[in-house]
Amino acid sequence: MPLLGHRNWILVVDSAYPLQSSPGVETIETNSDQVDVVQYVLKTVNSSIHVRPVISMDAELPFVPDQDAPGASAYRSRIASVLHDYPIESVLHDKIIADIGSTGSQFHVLVLKTNMTIPYTSVFIRLDCKYWSADAEKRMREKMSSAGPGSPK
Repeated sequence: MPLLGHRNWILVVDSAYPLQSSPGVETIETNSDQVDVVQYVLKTVNSSIHVRPVISMDAELPFVPDQDAPGASAYRSRIASVLHDYPIESVLHDKIIADIGSTGSQFHVLVLKTNMTIPYTSVFIRLDCKYWSADAEKRMREKMSSAGPGSPK
């Protein structure tokens, strides 16, 4: 965890998630329950001094029916309980996989495969700086911009 920083990702994915070939994408088979792995990762991230989690999930998940994927409703309830304190961005699966592929060309992406067998259940955790907010960054950039000629832009 100490080596990972903002712009790195940790993905907790189902067993059919593809092995990506971007150089910065590292995949580890956990052979563990997906919700347990999500809880462990969030506990680890939250106890760090330098990063916080920004969570995305597949936009398709709410539409996966139990008749096609037994246990989908139960999973949605379990993961909602674990993630209830976090805002969650909903992103189409193909888009987020493409984004991860391009991110892996510059930044490290850790993919933790689980024994989950329900589709579209991946939890995508982008790490952001814990001690420097987007608002602080914006204020600093505005100051830089208004500092005048000779100031860094």
